[in-house]
Amino acid sequence: MRCLIALVALFVAAHGWAAESEPDEFEENRRVAQAVDELGEPLYSPFIERYVLDELKQLRVDMANVRVELIQQVVDREIDSIDRGVTYATNTITYFFYLIAGVSSILVVVGWTSIRDIKEKMGNLADEEVGKLVDVYEARLRSIEKQLTQKTRHIDANREEIERTQEMHALWLRAGLENSAANKIAIYDQILATKPNDTEALTYKADAVLELGEPQWAINLCHQALSIDKGNAHAFYQLACAHTVLEHYDEAIQYLAEALRFSESYLDEILQEPALQPLAELPAFQELVGERGHDAST
Repeated sequence: MRCLIALVALFVAAHGWAAESEPDEFEENRRVAQAVDELGEPLYSPFIERYVLDELKQLRVDMANVRVELIQQVVDREIDSIDRGVTYATNTITYFFYLIAGVSSILVVVGWTSIRDIKEKMGNLADEEVGKLVDVYEARLRSIEKQLTQKTRHIDANREEIERTQEMHALWLRAGLENSAANKIAIYDQILATKPNDTEALTYKADAVLELGEPQWAINLCHQALSIDKGNAHAFYQLACAHTVLEHYDEAIQYLAEALRFSESYLDEILQEPALQPLAELPAFQELVGERGHDAST
């Protein structure tokens, strides 16, 4: 969401830059930063997110169609190659018969053998050569059929993945619009039923559980997320909030330090989070926030 806001702000600033003739680069950067800082409210809506998701879905569908077209072109070329090979073999055999007929006529004239014997021998030889060609092209056709089957399965798998991704995005949109913590938990459970190792769903579920006054449950969810991703800053942040509710202030400050170690962007949220207010007067908290704030300013 923040990336979307920043992109919109940069887009607005870029339009302002195009209106002037060769502006100073430093002044333009300052104006872009000022436009981002002065944003009063998000410049997005669920409808914009829905539009972006639909565009992504259409892009994936188009890619799948392109793959199908490419496969069809490859198959057509293979079939054309086979047709040319069969035509070549047929012409070769025809000319071969003409040659045999001429040679047989000469041999009959000189009395070497009868036309019937020559015909039988040449027929057997021709059948043998044609059989070899048929076996070769049957093997090629079986290989093409196998490749087509694999491509079809791959396309079906991609289609299912697109549908599953679309469903996941729809659930995240519902969770973002839901105000009830219990309803959010139900939505996160649906996401986890489809994707059990989704650390983002686990940490956001921990946040909703914490709103219901279940800090121990939230702690268990955060540790489950950390078992999947040991560097998940959001899981450390939620652990700090849960331990603060349980009045385990030392553990809370340790988890806040871990969250800031993996992501400095949590500094502002730490200062504004109501659940962390009991830590505000602690020297360790002030030292942690003060050092991070000084590092961020420098």
